[in-house]
Amino acid sequence: MAFDLGGGKGGLRPSMNVTPLVDVVLVLLIIFMVVTPLMTKQMWMTVPAKPDKEDTTPPPPDALPPVVLTVDRAGVLRINREEVPRDQVVTRLQRMLNARPDKIVFFDAGDDVPYGAAMEVLDLARGGNLTVGVLPDKLAD
Repeated sequence: MAFDLGGGKGGLRPSMNVTPLVDVVLVLLIIFMVVTPLMTKQMWMTVPAKPDKEDTTPPPPDALPPVVLTVDRAGVLRINREEVPRDQVVTRLQRMLNARPDKIVFFDAGDDVPYGAAMEVLDLARGGNLTVGVLPDKLAD
């Protein structure tokens, strides 16, 4: 702590030395800048390009419909529009995919679903060793 010995009526006036405070704040700032990128969870996703309207061909008549896992704002999980309890999702998806040649589940979340809730459902599906593809567009009803 420093003292101001300047002339005046007051006599001695204490003044705070802010240099150590600035040093500590800068060190903390640097630590947070280094640690913050390490705290993010990374998930790599490949989304196919949107096809042109002219190149779209209808699927063959004997093609199986895709398996779509959806979640809405209330947290209700659906597989192909059929409501499924959370604890049965992985087993039901695994059973459905065992009977199919393509072993992929498409995931779709409503626009109003919180990010954390959507990621929990996506992690649940990926935890069952399932290949999950994320739908880039809204489903047509």
